[in-house]
Amino acid sequence: MTEDDPTDDISEIEARIEELAESAERSRRIILGSKVAIATGFALLLITVLGLFGAGQTAALGSIALVLGGIVSFGSNVSTLRQTEAAIGEAEALRARLIGSIELRVVHDAPLKLM
Repeated sequence: MTEDDPTDDISEIEARIEELAESAERSRRIILGSKVAIATGFALLLITVLGLFGAGQTAALGSIALVLGGIVSFGSNVSTLRQTEAAIGEAEALRARLIGSIELRVVHDAPLKLM
């Protein structure tokens, strides 16, 4: 990063923040899907255990696999989301420092030219 003109660096950081925000949103959607899979797996397992709708052993194994897969996906994406949010925080702090380092100058009101 150059110290003479931090505006390019700020633009790069803002683009990185946008990418991280998109990644965080994907993780949130996957987490929601994982919760749905876990709930569906538990419901199917309950239906199987109670013997409703003629569900058999295959349905029981499928429901257990659905619950376990949902739990693994949930845990993985929660971890990814936390890391992504930490990276967003670091990038925003760096952006704030770069913006703070810019020497701003006061622009005085000037009369507008009429065309």
